[in-house]
Amino acid sequence: MEYKNLNVEIKENIGWLKMSRPEALNALNTETLNELNIAIESLYEDDSVNVIVITGEGKAFVAGADIAEMKDMDALQARKFSQTGQSVFAKIENMEKPVIAAINGFALGGGCELAMACDIRIASEKAKFGQPEVGLGIIPGFAGTQRLARICGIGKAKELIFSGDMIDAAYAEKIGLVDKLVTPENLIEEVEKLAKKIAGNGPVAVRMAKNVINRGIDCNLQAGSYYEADAFGLCFSSGQPKEGMGAFLEKRKPSW
Repeated sequence: MEYKNLNVEIKENIGWLKMSRPEALNALNTETLNELNIAIESLYEDDSVNVIVITGEGKAFVAGADIAEMKDMDALQARKFSQTGQSVFAKIENMEKPVIAAINGFALGGGCELAMACDIRIASEKAKFGQPEVGLGIIPGFAGTQRLARICGIGKAKELIFSGDMIDAAYAEKIGLVDKLVTPENLIEEVEKLAKKIAGNGPVAVRMAKNVINRGIDCNLQAGSYYEADAFGLCFSSGQPKEGMGAFLEKRKPSW
């Protein structure tokens, strides 16, 4: 499929998805969200893709939702827009394949929410983050109120959302919003290195691990441990543990 607002490429078991609306700082309008939904689904269904990377073109990762589109919405239209974004981001968060955000620049509003839906966030030292929606008379609508509190803690989430402040990448790393900082020129190289490492591991194991972590985080330790034991057993039904362990014993790389 040809995309108007995205660039999608597959290289060495990695699906690269670049937000490409640089004239609008990659702002998320309905058309872009719909394209993102289709692209994510396509990469998920492609068996050659083990890891997905999302980044942005130009000086922004995603600078937010499209204010020009939102400005004249009524309550029902706004609710639908919020539900659309939430649905797409939930797909990213809950799909079994790991998703890395390579945050090259501004990640504000919907852009910060998109980054939070990804499993791992690696950012340029020049990246900026924030949930500035209250300055527009609205609140985060793509589950930002929920994910930010879970990632950074309820107090920090309230501070950032109530104030609408923009923070730099170093502070974002300090509060746990970013997992790793790199120089701007090394961002893609560092992300690719990690993506290749993940893609080289047992695909079923990686997907099971993501699923169990996501399911277990919102339940008690005992229930989460049950999920883990079930998934541990299911790994063996794939046949991949036999190959992985055999390769280890034979001192060779596994062939998944």
